Amino acid sequence: MTDDSGTQGIIGTRHYRLIRAVIVIWMTAVIVAAFSGGGVLLNIPRIPILEHTARNLYFHVPMWFTMMALTMLSAWHSLRVLQTGSHVYDLRAKSAAIVAVCFGILGLLTGSVWARWTWYVESGLWWNFDPKQSMAAIQVLIYAAYFALRNAVDDEKERTRIAAAYNLLAFITVPFLLYVLPRQMESLHPGAEGNPAFSEITDPILRVVFYAAVIGFIGLAWLLYTQRVRIENVCNRIDALGRPDL
Repeated sequence: MTDDSGTQGIIGTRHYRLIRAVIVIWMTAVIVAAFSGGGVLLNIPRIPILEHTARNLYFHVPMWFTMMALTMLSAWHSLRVLQTGSHVYDLRAKSAAIVAVCFGILGLLTGSVWARWTWYVESGLWWNFDPKQSMAAIQVLIYAAYFALRNAVDDEKERTRIAAAYNLLAFITVPFLLYVLPRQMESLHPGAEGNPAFSEITDPILRVVFYAAVIGFIGLAWLLYTQRVRIENVCNRIDALGRPDL
């Protein structure tokens, strides 16, 4: 079975299943490595202050890399929408944005928990408006507004064009809000003004697992994106069957 708006419009079913199996095995290995210790598989060192909460590096930070990858994919499809006016590209842009926002929310949650048990353990705070925290939250809200905008426009063609234009503008803010601006401000996050980069305070073995986690989570997001595209396409077909005027 093939479908112009689904995954099979890009790769065959057999190849898709193979890629899915590889991603599942990859992520299983990442999770096992992330929680290994005591000489089992990888002996993850304990870092001052962070201690073993440093393992959250394998989950919290990849969420943001994954969000950036999915917003880039969504922006590409929105660009194609403006070039072609195709509803297929609009569907893909929307699906990629949905997955991107989900990973953004997970990034905020894992960051809040991490901060609570490291920086704010004595005060009991879960949120302290650290520059990276605040700008990451703003980034998620910008993309939440993308969906609000879509729901506010009734005409399908107009909604497609306006949403695509907004999506491209939203994507332009991503590198500034998630990377450039926070690094220029005082922050508890590594790499910010006055703080060393994480690579300077971590053991090389941490970075090995971290890079593998980034690849794995992006692969997982791709699977979720393709499944979302399929669901949207099926819903559209069902809706079309109920509207004989189309």
